[in-house]
Amino acid sequence: MANTARWAAATFFAAAMVLVLALELGGGAPQPVPPGIPDPGVLTGWGLPVIKLFSDVASFLTLGLLLAAVFLLPSSGKTVQGLSSQGIRWAHRTALAWGILSLALYVFTVSDIFAVPLSRTLSWPLLSGLARDSSLGMGILGQALIAFVVAFVARWSISIKGLAILLGIALAGLAPVSLTGHAASSGSHDLATVSLLLHLAGVSLWVGGLAALGWIAWHGSKRLPAAIARFSVLAAWCIALVAVSGVANAAVRLGAFNELFGSAYGQLVIGKAVAIGALGVFGYRQRKKIVKDGSGFLRLCATELFVMAATIALAVALSRTPTPVPDNLLKTPVEELLGGPIPPVPTALRIFWGWSPNGVGLAIVGLLAAFYTCGLVVLHRRGVAWPVGRTLSWFVGLIIVAWATFGGLGVYSHVLFSAHMVSHMMLSMVAPIFLILAAPMTLVLRTLPGPRQPGEIAPRQMLVAFLHSKFSRFITHPILGPALFVGSLYGLYFTNLFTTLMGSHWGHSVMELHFLAVGTLYYYVIIGVDPSPRKLPPLLRFGVLMVTIPFHAFFAVSVMSSRRVFAYDYWQWLDRPYLKDLLADQYLGGGIAWAMGEIPLMLVMGALFVQWFTSDRRESRRFDRAEAQNSDRDLEAYNAYLAELQEHGRRRNP
Repeated sequence: MANTARWAAATFFAAAMVLVLALELGGGAPQPVPPGIPDPGVLTGWGLPVIKLFSDVASFLTLGLLLAAVFLLPSSGKTVQGLSSQGIRWAHRTALAWGILSLALYVFTVSDIFAVPLSRTLSWPLLSGLARDSSLGMGILGQALIAFVVAFVARWSISIKGLAILLGIALAGLAPVSLTGHAASSGSHDLATVSLLLHLAGVSLWVGGLAALGWIAWHGSKRLPAAIARFSVLAAWCIALVAVSGVANAAVRLGAFNELFGSAYGQLVIGKAVAIGALGVFGYRQRKKIVKDGSGFLRLCATELFVMAATIALAVALSRTPTPVPDNLLKTPVEELLGGPIPPVPTALRIFWGWSPNGVGLAIVGLLAAFYTCGLVVLHRRGVAWPVGRTLSWFVGLIIVAWATFGGLGVYSHVLFSAHMVSHMMLSMVAPIFLILAAPMTLVLRTLPGPRQPGEIAPRQMLVAFLHSKFSRFITHPILGPALFVGSLYGLYFTNLFTTLMGSHWGHSVMELHFLAVGTLYYYVIIGVDPSPRKLPPLLRFGVLMVTIPFHAFFAVSVMSSRRVFAYDYWQWLDRPYLKDLLADQYLGGGIAWAMGEIPLMLVMGALFVQWFTSDRRESRRFDRAEAQNSDRDLEAYNAYLAELQEHGRRRNP
């Protein structure tokens, strides 16, 4: 215990020293201000990054303890027991500390933003003003609220499935600040914020999971080797996610490659990259040498956590360091919304080959491609074949998603209604067909980790339970999918909701995610080859398709015949220098929606025909096998009957 306390004190002292040194070198430390200039004071200047450091550590510990109890430690029932239950109790305490530190962070941020000493911030106008006038204030309060919810639920919950949901909620607690913080004010808004969110998610699971493993090793648990083996796979994913997202975020903040060596911010980025590389080497040694029996793990874990604490301190200092890309890089509100100037006059080449750093689209395509590829690698190592057609279908679907989000079509979908409608159709009516026919759920079920001991609720069992849950049966009802697919069209475009969503960064992202999700659900019910709580016969699937098509066609005709320009205020405010006739552009978009309705119809009808033919052939084979078995049994019975008659005849006529 004494050694642990000394190590913890040394770790926090080293992290504090790294934080102070990085703030001094990067220019984020408090500086003297001329007389008459508002100044929050030295206490706020140094206290804010320190509070941020402790808040991050508390969040990482909360996530790590939940992760260990739910996924890392082997279980033998539906509830946490033994060391896992102790971990949940500690997660309750760390989540409570996370919430309290977030509130303290809010107070220090009020002092920093309004440039008033800390003693004067405890007034309602200032405290409410940050939340009312700044998205950052709302983000910090949202983080505090989620932390307190996690603390409350962890105090009373012992169900493994419920705690798995709680782990997801705790991960969501990273989003409010990352989506409204320092990166949100720079150029390429979507890429900056999404990459920061993914970066934090990877770091938190990596650092928190390793800290939880150290806690397990400190207790001398015999389940440590199994926990290390499972964590090593997760850690590899986290390292890759941290590296890729870190490069993307640094590229946005640096602006040019020469700033990597020519600016204080770039030098701190290099230091952070070196630290992450060292951590990757530690993780490799952990996987290769310690995973078998866990011997020597605690010493290596302590060293790795020591380096991680210094890396977190560097990250906090980076958030306070001025970036080479200024906050006022985007000069006009239109540039701030689009992440850059209005694209030039559209041409076929620009629409098909252009691109923009759309963070949501890049995240979707990158993560889905990585997950599917990993599943293929796992099956290949097991010697299990996977249909090439499904693989091709998956990546064709991802290419379509890429074109409609960060490709040339995605670039012009923000400035032209016609391009927006094509992007909409691609995301909701074309890409989901290819993604569904790739059978991703089947691939996941074959590759997810299974139970390590009898009675364990492993990730595979959780997914199977979800597929058979009441919620899954509800969302896969043959009426719900078409209702959402068609109803959302009228609810979006014939109300003011379209204007609202077009006027913000996240409005565009929400529409892209909605189109893709609704289309995927709709086609999952109609042509899905994955396991489903509802198995509809091909004829009923075809009927659902035929019922939906007229409503979609009527929507397209309504758009074409409308004399009201959808989101008129947005297009007027945008004031693009080409295609000034808004109604003509809208008419073109409606015509495209009508014409493109034939493309998915042909694709789906083809898929349904193949599934129908395959189902009939499968049923015929099953019937033939049953008939063959029945014929064999009848023949055997008849032969036995003849043998009995022959034997009876011999007895009567010796």
